Amino acid sequence: MHGITITEQTEGARSLVLTATAVIGLVATATAPAGAATEALDAAFPLNRPVLVVDLEAAIGVAGTTGTLASTLRAIADQAKAPVVVVRVSAGADAATTSANVIGTTVNGVKTGMQALLSAESQLGMKPRILGAPGLDTQAVTTALVVIAQKLRGFVYAAAIGADITAVVAYRANFGARELMLIHPDFIAFDTRVAANATSYAVARALGLRARIDQEQGFHKSLSNVTVEGVVGLTKDIQFDVQDANSDAARLNDKQVTALVRAGGGFRFWGNRSCIDPTSPFSFETATRTAQVLLDTIGAGMMWAIDKPLRPSLAKDIVETINISIAGMVTAGQLIGGKAWFVADKNPASSLAQGRLSIDYNFTPVPPLENLLLTQRITDTYLADFTVA
Repeated sequence: MHGITITEQTEGARSLVLTATAVIGLVATATAPAGAATEALDAAFPLNRPVLVVDLEAAIGVAGTTGTLASTLRAIADQAKAPVVVVRVSAGADAATTSANVIGTTVNGVKTGMQALLSAESQLGMKPRILGAPGLDTQAVTTALVVIAQKLRGFVYAAAIGADITAVVAYRANFGARELMLIHPDFIAFDTRVAANATSYAVARALGLRARIDQEQGFHKSLSNVTVEGVVGLTKDIQFDVQDANSDAARLNDKQVTALVRAGGGFRFWGNRSCIDPTSPFSFETATRTAQVLLDTIGAGMMWAIDKPLRPSLAKDIVETINISIAGMVTAGQLIGGKAWFVADKNPASSLAQGRLSIDYNFTPVPPLENLLLTQRITDTYLADFTVA
C-alpha cells in the first residue's frame, strides 16, 4: 500500500431509545353469525394467535357480535388510538373452561390463550405492556396474567370482584404483585348493539386510557384523576368526597383498590396503587412502570456493547450512555434523578478476565401527589386595616 489506509472506529457514549409503553395486550372472546361474518372474524382474529390491531374502527367491524372483543375495542377506541395486540380465545361451556382457554398453555411449541402474548414481539415486533382480559378476569385469570406481565415487564389492570366494598377488600387480599392494579366497579355506557345503556368493563377503559396517558403525558403519570370518555354512569354507588377519608372511594384506595368516581365534571379512575405491600417502593403504579421502562430501555440499549473488547474505555462509554439517558428522562420530567457508576469492588481482575463487567445505577421515580395537606386558619389580622372609603 503506497498511501493512506484509514480504519474507522466508533467509540463513545450512545443514545438510548426509550422503550415503547403504550402497547395494549388484550385477551378476549368473540363469535359471529354463521357465514361471511364468521369467516371475516376468523381471518382477522384467528384463535390463540397474537394479532396486531392499529385501525381500531376497522377491527371493531369484524370483531363479532357476541363476546368481549368488540365492546373492549370500542372502549379502548373511545380513549386512544393505540396499537393493540389481540389474542382471541374460545368461550367455554362454563366459566372454568373459559378461564382455562384464557390462561392457555403451550401445544407442540405453539402458545395459546394469554401465553400467546409472550410471542407477540417475535411474531409482530411489538411487546404488549398494558395487559387485561376485560370481562374474563376471574381470580385465576388475573393471577396467571400477572405472571405474563412479569415476563413482559408489563402491567395488569383487572376487576376487583365483589358485590360490595367488604367483599372487594376481601378479594384484594388474594394478590400481592407490583404489576397489578385492581379496579372497582364497572362503568355504564351506551351499547349500539342493543341500543341501550349497558355495563362497560372498567378494565377495558383503563387499557385505553393508560395508553393515552402514556402517549400524551408519559408513563410517569398515573391512571388516576383523568377524565374517562364514552361513559354515562357506574354500576355501583361509590360515594366520593375529596376531603373525606371515610368515603367509599377512600376506603377502597386504603386497601389498594382503584375506585371509579364521578368528580370534576366527569367520570374518573381514583387511585394510584398496585397490589404490592404498601411499604414497598413500588407501591405506586408509576414506580413499577418507571422501573420497567428503565430495565428495558437500558437492557435493550446495551446490545451494542456486548462482545466488544472489554477495555476501560468501554466501561466508561457504558456508564456515560446510561447517564445520558437518565439525564434526558430527568429533563423530560420522567425521573426525579438517577446516576450510573463503575464499582471497583464488583469488578476484580478475575471477573474482568472472564468477560464480566458490573455497572450500578440508581433512580428516583416521580411520585404522584396523592395527599395534599392544607392548613386553614381564621384570623382577625386583616381587620387591622379596616377603613370606609
